Amino acid sequence: MLDHIEIDLRGADDNILTVHIDVVDNSLSRKWLAALNDIIQRDLHLEKNYCWLGWTEGARTAEFLCTQINRSINAINSSSLDYRIQDFFSPANVIQADLDINHARMNQLHRYFEDLQGTAGAMSRHYDSADDVTRWHIRQLNLLCHELESLVLSMRKAIQSPEWRRPSQLMCWLRAPRFELGEEDLELFGIETINRKLGGVYVGVNKAVGKHHWEVFCDEGRDSRIDELVTTGLRTQTQAAGDFDIEWARDPGAYPWQIAQLAEFREWLARNGFDPDDPGLTIGHPGIGQVDLERSFGSQYYEKIWAQLANHLDVYSIRTDSASATYNYHWSDPDYIEQQIRSLK
Repeated sequence: MLDHIEIDLRGADDNILTVHIDVVDNSLSRKWLAALNDIIQRDLHLEKNYCWLGWTEGARTAEFLCTQINRSINAINSSSLDYRIQDFFSPANVIQADLDINHARMNQLHRYFEDLQGTAGAMSRHYDSADDVTRWHIRQLNLLCHELESLVLSMRKAIQSPEWRRPSQLMCWLRAPRFELGEEDLELFGIETINRKLGGVYVGVNKAVGKHHWEVFCDEGRDSRIDELVTTGLRTQTQAAGDFDIEWARDPGAYPWQIAQLAEFREWLARNGFDPDDPGLTIGHPGIGQVDLERSFGSQYYEKIWAQLANHLDVYSIRTDSASATYNYHWSDPDYIEQQIRSLK
């Protein structure tokens, strides 16, 4: 074990649930831990409006998220940018009759974001000329798109197969410094790492703006072709940061339907000219730790773990062996947008 991390989650009545993470020792986790300690020591802003994905118990409902998408679209359309979005999002036009997400609608929303922001190292002229407030709203198109997709998936699973809901926790900080991935780090990626364990801790992916291959396969269809994608930002990962994800869903890796889907993904990659076994594609989620489920929740059973987490959807503090920080704010604060814009400057 490289380190032990504690995260305090705050409940509505201010009671604390502490999550205990053991950090494994590998090439990537050593770089990641140094970056995380730097983030904590510098007291960077934790994005609490993009933290809990796929949690149907939270206050960030489909109605709320659509309202926020439209709010950001209106802000962009009211700005001085020569880019207009003639679109409106509502639960009625993003959630289909079978409770599946309307992928075409969400792909188009992500395309607006790609047009407006560009990619890492090649930001768009729109983003370069935008003021701080407009830049914040541009970024929200991406975050809200992914959050809404995750929520609708869990809404469907909650009815059709509750045990396969996909809740997760994303720990992302504004202006987090990036570090370069080396060849040894790339060996920790791979198609098999798409399967994530309950309580697994993974380095945040795709710090370059865009989608990775698995997202494109899932979002744009198994018959899609690389030269016909809606997204313009299919990119491999060359950098990472001290950000990390905690998987709170069950590991599907041993189940026939997941084995079949990953086999189809391999075929899709080969059909589009990629080597499925090339680590340079940076597919999947490199692991850097594991939550001690018994110590944190007194159980390894997902339903008991979810029940405790659902009442503590607010990160209050974090501690490593070398650093600690407290985050005594909330995404519902009246001035939360202003807090984030100040942090982004």
